[in-house]
Amino acid sequence: MTKEVRLSHIDADGKAAMVDVSDKDITNRVATAGGTVLMDAQTMQLIQDGGVKKGDVLSVARLAGIIGAKKTPELIPLCHPLALQKIDVDMTLDPKRNAIDIKATCKVVGQTGVEMEALMAVSIAALTIYDMCKAVDRTMRLTDIRLLAKSGGKSGEFEAEELAK
Repeated sequence: MTKEVRLSHIDADGKAAMVDVSDKDITNRVATAGGTVLMDAQTMQLIQDGGVKKGDVLSVARLAGIIGAKKTPELIPLCHPLALQKIDVDMTLDPKRNAIDIKATCKVVGQTGVEMEALMAVSIAALTIYDMCKAVDRTMRLTDIRLLAKSGGKSGEFEAEELAK
């Protein structure tokens, strides 16, 4: 017998609905997301040299990612507001690939997960890098934004397979 698969944010009448988490256990929940910004070699060099006119690209992108995680329920209609306990946004420059790899981890003690907050942190950090560098490189690409890992809650552990770089 096949188990029926339902989208959690659709009610019995087919309408969008916020999931009721009031009966869920309060647990430690952690989610990590990742993504990449690809760019021209000249843009990578400008970032490394601190030569972008708008300022320190990585510091501004890190702060923007943190703010993005905090604002997730304001931008994604059915997300629950969460009292996030920790948000880490880290970026690694890879000049060989002309890439900035972004990783964000969000933590909460609560009744629902923090996957969307981690994904939002990565997305907003990537968009900020694009915004700060678009004057010199409009060909930048935001790629591979995805959930890398999560823990806590009824669905348990998840770890994504590593992408080939």
